[in-house]
Amino acid sequence: MIDEIDRQHLTRCVALAEQALEVGDEPFGSVLVSGKGEVLAEDHNHVASGDATQHPEFFLARWAAEHLTPEERARATVYTSGEHCPMCAAAHGWVGLGRIVYASSSAQLVAWLEEMGVGPPRVRPLPIQEVVPGAVVEGPVPELAEKVHALHRRLHDL
Repeated sequence: MIDEIDRQHLTRCVALAEQALEVGDEPFGSVLVSGKGEVLAEDHNHVASGDATQHPEFFLARWAAEHLTPEERARATVYTSGEHCPMCAAAHGWVGLGRIVYASSSAQLVAWLEEMGVGPPRVRPLPIQEVVPGAVVEGPVPELAEKVHALHRRLHDL
């Protein structure tokens, strides 16, 4: 169940997504939080560089693998403005991160892109649990999803 602390971290993710948009990138942001509630790392998209693998969730998985024990990774939570793509979900699963909480879902993103007349993503959006069976996943959060939607509308000048 999503609580007020979850909402605070998700709000930060949306702010990071907005920062990405403001520097000319796609609006996605993520935060890694320890099992004790400490913010460990955060990032936003960097795909405008031409490297489509520069997603914040992928960065956080790599950061966690380098800096945390397997036990610490399992107790950590990844908060993100948008549900993980299959690449990021796989990275999350491979390094053994814990819970995932997202503001907006992949299904919502696909619907928004269609509504805006933008082509579908290059990689099929799959629910995280299809990529990482048994993953603990919560989201979307309607009021924050609407803020993410607004960022995507700005990205596509609508």
